[in-house]
Amino acid sequence: MKLSFILPLYNEAENLPHLFDSIHAVIKEHGYDYELIAVDDGSRDASFSVLKEAAKKDPKIKVIRFLVNSGQTAALSAGIEHATGDVLIPLDSDLENDPKDIPVLLAKLDEGYDVVSGWRKDRWKGKFLTRKVPSVTANWLISKITGVHLHDYGCTLKAYRAEVIRGVKLYGEMHRFIPAYASWRGARVTEVPVRYHQRIHGKSNYGISRTFKVLLDLLLIKFLHKYMDRPMHFFGGLGLVSLALGLLAGLVAIVLKIFAIRQLVSTPLPQLSALFIIVGVQLAAMGVIAEMIMRMYYETQDKRPYSVKETINLE
Repeated sequence: MKLSFILPLYNEAENLPHLFDSIHAVIKEHGYDYELIAVDDGSRDASFSVLKEAAKKDPKIKVIRFLVNSGQTAALSAGIEHATGDVLIPLDSDLENDPKDIPVLLAKLDEGYDVVSGWRKDRWKGKFLTRKVPSVTANWLISKITGVHLHDYGCTLKAYRAEVIRGVKLYGEMHRFIPAYASWRGARVTEVPVRYHQRIHGKSNYGISRTFKVLLDLLLIKFLHKYMDRPMHFFGGLGLVSLALGLLAGLVAIVLKIFAIRQLVSTPLPQLSALFIIVGVQLAAMGVIAEMIMRMYYETQDKRPYSVKETINLE
């Protein structure tokens, strides 16, 4: 079994030598066949120079350098695309993940799982209100929406069987949702506690603004998962609700007029009725257009709305 370590990094020159030493120590101890794919996400420090020197010493270290900073999702996507291993293991380059946990993840794969996600169980000790509560809330929300229950979606350290992750297209901040993608494609997903170390060198590239991007991406992937093949069900459903509200508001306005309870001009119901009916028609039209686009997407590229795992007696 060949392992592909994927290291997305940005301005981690001081951390890289220690990280490579830690990974090589684990590899030597367990005798893994491996490749190490480092993706330099447009670093402005000496990270690329460190990577070049490391690649000279070890030909199994492969380096991808981005022209400009494109984000962690893009870096992971590039690493996945170029990986040739049977198991893909992304991990942070800031030494917060511990390579010593890699055998634990692989042991879980041996139990029959396809994705093993790290859980930094003790990460927010002493920061209950400021960091732990928001983190627990966010992970609970993601778990509820995706249907894949994990305590720590943000942990980069994971192990994937190559067949469940190759071909997955990632955009925005969607790298943290890869376990959900894999589960939707039939993968068995589990989680194990892993070590967490405070950053020693450099500074974190994460900010509170990323939370809002993650929530928007979460809504998008939920839509793509549930309604990608049937957008009319989404837009048409909303359109029917809007039409029903519009007709109800119009009916109430007429009843009030017939029984001389209120004049039409003295109530906002006619305006609301017209608004809801117009919106309902527009949503239904959007559903038809989205359905046509979806069909063109599949038919022009000869795609199928299903994935075959294996066949028997078929040529």
